[in-house]
Amino acid sequence: MKKNQRQESILLSLKKLDYLTRSQIQIIHDLKSDRNAQRVLKAMEEYLHVIKDGENIYYLNSKGRELIDCDKVRKSTGNIQHYIMRNYLYIVLGCPSEWENEMKITHIEGNEKITCRPDALIKKGDIYTVIEVDNTQTMKKNLEKIDKYRVLRQRGAFGFFAPKFIWITTTEHRRKELMAASQGLNVEVYTVSDFKNRER
Repeated sequence: MKKNQRQESILLSLKKLDYLTRSQIQIIHDLKSDRNAQRVLKAMEEYLHVIKDGENIYYLNSKGRELIDCDKVRKSTGNIQHYIMRNYLYIVLGCPSEWENEMKITHIEGNEKITCRPDALIKKGDIYTVIEVDNTQTMKKNLEKIDKYRVLRQRGAFGFFAPKFIWITTTEHRRKELMAASQGLNVEVYTVSDFKNRER
């Protein structure tokens, strides 16, 4: 791949996913060795902001946003880990083109309106996959959201086929809580350590 094409491809990934670690960019764009990934990203520094948090985390600066027509401004905030966790699921699911961040799901029945906003949603054909990140929110809020999803499924908000729910959380204890709360749903729950152990 030519240098400019590769750079544009990386910038578009940052537009889609907001923040990416060096190793995540390396995997998504098949940059082979750590040294090569660092070289490629060093050559792109005029388009990127970098945060050092264990490994480098990248996001678009104003020049990078202008180059690929991105209106969304991201900053160095305390919530970046939420995005990094979501990216792990994007990668393990094969970087699906159907991936949409924070798409609202709404169902109205009579005077009752139920709305959920998952962290990401994938729709392949008639089958939905709902992505949820459990990083800093309380387990009580997670359980309330699971109950909403259960009602939405019962009322046909996801169509004929039962959706799949994929969570990523921070600890094994929380993974077990989410699994127990999701009985009867098609669910998988990962922890961050499942992915950090795979990183190059």
